[in-house]
Amino acid sequence: MNESQDNDETINLGAKTTRCLNEIGIYTRCDLEQISPVKAFVKMKHECVSMKPSLNLLYALVGYLEDRHWAEVAKQDKDRLVREVNVEMKLQEILKANE
Repeated sequence: MNESQDNDETINLGAKTTRCLNEIGIYTRCDLEQISPVKAFVKMKHECVSMKPSLNLLYALVGYLEDRHWAEVAKQDKDRLVREVNVEMKLQEILKANE
């Protein structure tokens, strides 16, 4: 993280993305760090009505926290992130089935 970046800074990843993040209760960098990009992405896929998130959005969320370009994240971390998303989605299915 750059020294100029503050954990309380509002997230600015474009209007649609910011709106969707706000819909799921994520307003600041700190909020995103606490939930994690993978969990935020899965939550967005299930709960966000203002857009349909793609994997590029996941890469952008990771890149935002790690101060990296989304394309670099996609190239280097794609397989790991896709696996993490699949695990999180399965976990959410199990938890929902047990409610």
